[in-house]
Amino acid sequence: MDALVVGQEAAPDGSWSLLSWVASCLMVFGGALPYVPQYQDIQRSGHSDGFSTRVCLVLLVANILRILFWIGKQFELTLLLQSVVMIITMFAILHLCCEVQNSNRVSTRQHRLSDLDPRYFWKWSAFEDYLLFCFGFTVLCAVTTLLLLDSPVFVETLGSVAVTCEAMLGLPQLLHNIRNRSTKGMSVKMVLLWTAGDVFKTSYFVMKESPSQFRVCGSVQIIIDVAILLQVLLYGRDTRVKLG
Repeated sequence: MDALVVGQEAAPDGSWSLLSWVASCLMVFGGALPYVPQYQDIQRSGHSDGFSTRVCLVLLVANILRILFWIGKQFELTLLLQSVVMIITMFAILHLCCEVQNSNRVSTRQHRLSDLDPRYFWKWSAFEDYLLFCFGFTVLCAVTTLLLLDSPVFVETLGSVAVTCEAMLGLPQLLHNIRNRSTKGMSVKMVLLWTAGDVFKTSYFVMKESPSQFRVCGSVQIIIDVAILLQVLLYGRDTRVKLG
C-alpha cells in the first residue's frame, strides 16, 4: 500500500518536471522563432526595407547586458541560455540584411564603422562592422561590470537597463512603420509570434518569481506588440499587407 501511495505521489511530480523542462526549452529557443518568418521573407523578396535592423541593435544590447547582469546576480540558467541564442539569431539576420542590401546597392560608396559618421550608425555596409561594434561594447561593459561588481546598486541598475532595452524591442519597428506609413515588408507572423511569446514569457516570469525587472519588461513588450498589430490594421486599409 505504501509503495502504491509513493507511486501516485511521484507521478504528478514527474509530470510537473516534464512540463517545467518543456517550458524551459520554449524559453531558450522560443524567443528566436518569431524571426524565422522574417528571415524567410527577406530571403524570398531580396530586400529588407520593411524590417528595422535597429530591432537587432536593441536585442543585442539587451542580451549582452543581461549576460553581464547574470554575473552580478545569478538568475535562472534558462534565461542566460536564451540570451546566447538570441544574440546568435540577431547576428544571422544582420548578416542576411547586409548581403541583401549590398546586392541591391546601386552606388559603390560603402558606409563603414571606421567612418565615425553618426548619420550611418547601424547602417553599415559590412557585417564585420556590426561584429566589431558589439565586441567593443561587450568589452567596455564587461570591464565596467567587473570593476563595480561589489556594488548592489550598480548590479540592479545593470539589470534594469538590460530589461528596459529588451522592453523596447518592438519600438524601432513601430517607429519604422509610422515613418513609412506602411507595414509592407514586415512579417505579420513575426509580430504575432512576438505577442504570443511575450505573453508566455511574462507568465513564465510570474510563475518562476523571476526578478521584477523581467516581469515589467514582458508587460511593456506586450503593449508594444499590440500597438504594432493595430498598425497592421490601420495601414492595411491603404496598403496591401504582406502576410508571411
